[in-house]
Amino acid sequence: MPKRVPTGIKGFDKLVQGGLPQGAVILLIGTPGTGKTLFTLEFLYNGASKFKEKCMYVTLEQSLDDLREQAMQIGLDLKKLEKTGMLTLMHVPIHDLTTQTIELIKKEVKERKIQRLVIDSLSTLSVNAPVYTPIKDIALRDIMNYKAFFSPPILGDFVVKRFVYGFLYDIKQMGCTSMVTSEAPEKGEFLSRDTVSEFIADGIILMTFEINAWQTSRSLLVRKMRGTKSDSGVHGFEIASNGITVHDTKE
Repeated sequence: MPKRVPTGIKGFDKLVQGGLPQGAVILLIGTPGTGKTLFTLEFLYNGASKFKEKCMYVTLEQSLDDLREQAMQIGLDLKKLEKTGMLTLMHVPIHDLTTQTIELIKKEVKERKIQRLVIDSLSTLSVNAPVYTPIKDIALRDIMNYKAFFSPPILGDFVVKRFVYGFLYDIKQMGCTSMVTSEAPEKGEFLSRDTVSEFIADGIILMTFEINAWQTSRSLLVRKMRGTKSDSGVHGFEIASNGITVHDTKE
């Protein structure tokens, strides 16, 4: 059994035999408002404060100040950990995305000796994939293997899938335990919007947000976790001022 990396999130680690597989890339899928960002923030905060592991959060959607303010809602003081060097926050605006973005992230991970990494979000990267995927990187054999006439929509879909595969592969090669957030599709047979990442990732955590009779509820399901006998039940969880708590199905 692979070495475990505990998240430190109340009630979660017992669902995955004590923690995430070390070095794994975990996909966190959910619609907006399900708590993906807070879940990943607590994963890093606990890693830095409780387990003394160097952590890095890469955001493509929120400013760093917004991220810090959001973390404070569940009692996480990110600035304190940033000052010690245990936590690094990195904002890459959409208009700054280039073919070298992943290389920049890899450089920071190596130099800072990062052990836990969060990328928020894969959906944003996928939408902008054609912007930083040079056409020269698409080999003729890839086009021929696609067995389809390359109209612009099909070419765009091919570029996104190829990018997602390469991006997650590169993250795996970094060696750190990673969480990558992704938006869930509104409908369809696939778990992710890009339809590829769910097959490449080592683990998948599905998060949902529901409104019933004027009440809201959140739940999560460990859909996949390689090398792990994971709990297959749907677990409700709460987001409070002192953090996230995942409930047992018997509660």
